[in-house]
Amino acid sequence: MKKDIIKSLIAIRQSEIPFEVIERDIKLPVGRKKIITVPGVRRCGKSTMMEIAINDLVNTGIPKEKILWIGFDDERLVNMSSDELDDVVTAYMEMFPDIPIKDVHMFFDEIQLIKNWEYFVLRVYKSYCKNIYICGSNASMLSSELGSALRGYPIEYETYPLSFREFCRFRKIATDSFLEQDRARLKSVFEIYNQSSAFPEIVLATSRSEQLKLLHGYFDTMILRDLAEHYRITNTGVVRYFVKRIMANLTKPTSINAIYNDIRSQGLKISKDDLYLWADYVCNIFIFIRISRYDRSLAKERKSLDKFYCIDTGLRNAVLMPQSNDKGKNLENAVFLQLYRNRLPSDKISYYHGNAECDFVLQREENVIRLIQVTWSMADDETREREIKGLLEASSVTGCDNLLIITDDEKDTLQISGKRINVMPAWEWLLGKD
Repeated sequence: MKKDIIKSLIAIRQSEIPFEVIERDIKLPVGRKKIITVPGVRRCGKSTMMEIAINDLVNTGIPKEKILWIGFDDERLVNMSSDELDDVVTAYMEMFPDIPIKDVHMFFDEIQLIKNWEYFVLRVYKSYCKNIYICGSNASMLSSELGSALRGYPIEYETYPLSFREFCRFRKIATDSFLEQDRARLKSVFEIYNQSSAFPEIVLATSRSEQLKLLHGYFDTMILRDLAEHYRITNTGVVRYFVKRIMANLTKPTSINAIYNDIRSQGLKISKDDLYLWADYVCNIFIFIRISRYDRSLAKERKSLDKFYCIDTGLRNAVLMPQSNDKGKNLENAVFLQLYRNRLPSDKISYYHGNAECDFVLQREENVIRLIQVTWSMADDETREREIKGLLEASSVTGCDNLLIITDDEKDTLQISGKRINVMPAWEWLLGKD
């Protein structure tokens, strides 16, 4: 019976090829003979990334009959055991007996719903087929646990909510023209991007009420399933408060100890060790990404307070009441996410804090390659002086002279203390016009 269901699911997905999707900037590799895993926060477009890969395969001449896609979130497969996963391979072979299984491209969506799925994937990879793609929404499908489950075999392609270029593509706004009217349009679209969600489904939603309902649903699922259920946390009320406290402190060094004292002052029982674990968990499931303070001493760096950046400012805005100073925070968050999604494996992002502050220190291996400040506007003399002072001090400490200030809409080149500082509008920088 299960085999008939599997055959039906394979046939349905093949009939939908090519998929109607909007292209993303990053593509999954095809023909690499590897297990390709697609970790990322819920609803950021991981399944769509696999659909784009299938379209690319078909465009290179691979017949759709050589595509095996199974979504294990189908209710008819809910009680499937790991022993029955073999039915996926045998069902396909019965459907296409003349196609060698080694030539098939297998796509497994939500396979984490089947207990001990990883042993099946490894066996198929070693014995039958070298082209396997995996993604899913549960916390167990994220980077650290996937690496442990598959013992070093996979290549990871982390997926995030839309970049600004992708956001424009979803809204059908051209990004390759810089005529005056096009610049004005891009600037206007950036203002929307800076304060709204970049989750693909949210961008395509037609009403604000629908967007808010979806975002609150995302947040509830992340808290109740990815955090509470996966990590066996029973105190969900305190977890919600903890996450909101980190969201409220966006772009600033965050003291877990201070949050602990705040929670205890309200008469709530929680251990400090639990909060430090939760800080790890919220990063494991991609609600936040954190960076440490730059220091040449690794010991001092580890003792510093981390900054937490939210995976999506629209999610934060839906959960918290927006504040008047959020535009600048959202801008810094958007810049960080762009730096993070474009980083190389050897890159590290940190912040500088001495007598003055610098928002981002970019290291490639042992070398600091760029220093970046982010501010909404440099029009205020005090703000201008603060941002420049932070860059110059960080430059003196790190030895890096590649200095950049990203603003909402200012463009300039400054020569100060023998150093050149470039000033760029965020929308232009986000489109790679640096």
